[in-house]
Amino acid sequence: MISARNIFKSFGNVEVLRGIDIDIEARAVTSVIGPSGAGKTTLLQILGSLARPDSGSVVYDDVDISRLNDAALSRFRCRNIGFVFQLHRLLPEFSLLENVAMPALIAGESKADAFARARALLTRLELTHRADHRPAQLSGGECQRGAVARALINSPKVILADEPTGSLDSANRQRLHNLFFELRDELHATFLIVTHDENLAADSDHIISMADGRIIS
Repeated sequence: MISARNIFKSFGNVEVLRGIDIDIEARAVTSVIGPSGAGKTTLLQILGSLARPDSGSVVYDDVDISRLNDAALSRFRCRNIGFVFQLHRLLPEFSLLENVAMPALIAGESKADAFARARALLTRLELTHRADHRPAQLSGGECQRGAVARALINSPKVILADEPTGSLDSANRQRLHNLFFELRDELHATFLIVTHDENLAADSDHIISMADGRIIS
């Protein structure tokens, strides 16, 4: 599904990734673990096309995204990758429904179709009653499930998540944890999750351990 080879990335004089080779299996949940400063988030950003490596390649099936120009990369990202962050990053001036529909609208879908699919996702994630609320009116768990709905709106092949349970209490952490595995089975999506959550990592199909900008296991 995703194959990255010889990935190097530095910021100034600090070498963050040091020759990463990695393969991410399709339709599986893969967790990336390791201490702070290991390079996990940087790797996730590069695999998700949010950052470019200094050298190396990232291939999705038969598409080498390292060779795409910025416009083509943006189109590819919109259609193929969904993102969930530790802090949900919902836009505060929009309702939850509008936040979820936004990537579909950006991709050129009609408002009617985008909002219909957004409502269906909110129903699936038990958020229908919150559709017209703004993020400030939602709990942390509701915001994060809303962020998952937004990530799914364009039916991406891959969901990338950076510490998605890090800001949640134990009950909401477990609920989101369970949701990822349910969505893997229902949608046959590929999940790559950077996490310090030992329970989430332990239940994953695959675990990748990083330290000092390298994969150690």
